[in-house]
Amino acid sequence: MLTIGTVVLPSPCLLAPLAGVSDLPFRTVNRSFGCAFAFAEMISARALVYQNRNTATMLSSLPADKPLGVQLLGNDPEVMKKALEILRNHEFDLLDINAACPVGKVTGRGEGASLLRDSKALAELVRTVVAHSPVPVTLKIRAGWDDTSLNAREVALRTQEAGISGLFLHGRTRAQGYSGRVNYRIIREVKEALDIPVIASGDALSPRLIKKMFDETGCDGVAIARGALGNPWIFREVDPYLRNGTLLPRPEGEEIARTMQTHLDLCIDHYGEGVGTLVFRKFFAWYVRGIADIKVLKEKAFRATTREQMLGIIREAGDTREPVYYSAHYR
Repeated sequence: MLTIGTVVLPSPCLLAPLAGVSDLPFRTVNRSFGCAFAFAEMISARALVYQNRNTATMLSSLPADKPLGVQLLGNDPEVMKKALEILRNHEFDLLDINAACPVGKVTGRGEGASLLRDSKALAELVRTVVAHSPVPVTLKIRAGWDDTSLNAREVALRTQEAGISGLFLHGRTRAQGYSGRVNYRIIREVKEALDIPVIASGDALSPRLIKKMFDETGCDGVAIARGALGNPWIFREVDPYLRNGTLLPRPEGEEIARTMQTHLDLCIDHYGEGVGTLVFRKFFAWYVRGIADIKVLKEKAFRATTREQMLGIIREAGDTREPVYYSAHYR
């Protein structure tokens, strides 16, 4: 169980926000395999205020898509306040402030991980958001900007005092991006310093690595991001492994193909056939990782423009798919 503010979750593992990925179809598929909490895609506060049409689509949800988190990207308190007024028209359960995105075009605007460079200003931004948010507020940060500024503990303490209900901490610096080793020590130091839940992330790619995160850091929860790409079964597998070490068998070809078809149909229902098929292409590539000689099928998938074309390719993949096992690295 994991409690963040007023949000009580039956599992300590949840689905992190993934830019360009965490749409309603993706969340729905992951929920069907036991995901207890999911975030929508990261939302730019400025884009929301200036009524960007794509941003509105990112907030699409359904009654079954609950509990739901929304992650806001921004650095201007006034813009964040306006964005929160707009968000009052949407139903969600948790608001996260992004101070972790390492992408250059984001940090170049003084947003995302760039906020880590001034912990006092970040705490004031948090204070404003907490005062105007209709739901509990969390913060997503990294270990620091780079190896010379590992200030996660300082940032965490300042923002806890400013009112956050939980902290999401990626155990790498902005400079590392998504490569290099996760710093478990930093996560443990932050966890030991705070009175609020700490949800860790970074290389949560398999049940064994997720358990390692809990064991090494003492964290309260783990946010799964890349580990769920083409792998919604991770949510079915992780809780039994955390409880008693049971490692469930990996899905076989028939189940993978069936799940891909469900995901494709959800994309088409959400976006329409043309756009939905195009959106599904990237998910197909993630689902079929590990198939020998998959290049030809992937090339076919990236040319598919209709449901029937993509279904034929899914059937081919299902016929050749052997049970998927986590690699030695992921274990």
